[in-house]
Amino acid sequence: MKRSVLSATLGLALAAGLATLPATATAVAAPAAPAVQTHAVQGRVVAAYAGSAAEAANNQAFFQAVMASAKAKQAASPWLQTVTVTYDTTNAPSFTSQIAGAAQIWNGAVHNVQLQETSGTGDFSYTEGSGSGSYASTDGHGHGYIFLDYQQTQQYDPLRITAHETGHVLGLPDDYSGPCSELMSGHGPGPSCTNPYPDSNERAQVDVLWANGLASAN
Repeated sequence: MKRSVLSATLGLALAAGLATLPATATAVAAPAAPAVQTHAVQGRVVAAYAGSAAEAANNQAFFQAVMASAKAKQAASPWLQTVTVTYDTTNAPSFTSQIAGAAQIWNGAVHNVQLQETSGTGDFSYTEGSGSGSYASTDGHGHGYIFLDYQQTQQYDPLRITAHETGHVLGLPDDYSGPCSELMSGHGPGPSCTNPYPDSNERAQVDVLWANGLASAN
């Protein structure tokens, strides 16, 4: 069936611009004038993609899609205070350890939502391949996936990338101007930053978004 809604994309885009979608997804037009920021790498000032308002909107769209999927599954158990969001790793065999690590990090950092791997169709999935960067995407119909790019994970820490993209699933926006201690600063601090852990503000924000089960989505 032909999709009537363009895929929403966001995530850790490289300096060249927005991430390239795989052939199975519908591409979103890149912003006409992407924001650019700079950071120092080994004494050199390097320009880096700094996100856009469109990506911020797409970030929110992906979070809402995943929450809607989880909400439908939780409808039969409205008394639950912790939401379980399931994910599938079938299409990302090269990154199973990083995905498991990212899930463990987030499950230990927050209380109102927990990530759980499934052998079937999950609330979202991970996939891998060659592109222009890692990102998260949704078709607007309750299905989303995280794309992990081979080249980017060779330049930047793969666990940080995976945990960062998973943060989008939980509702966090990019903040490329943030410090390395902030997970959602993504590639902003440069390749030397390998921190895969959300800071206290990020942890609190996720718990607020998923407070009281899915009540906040009603």
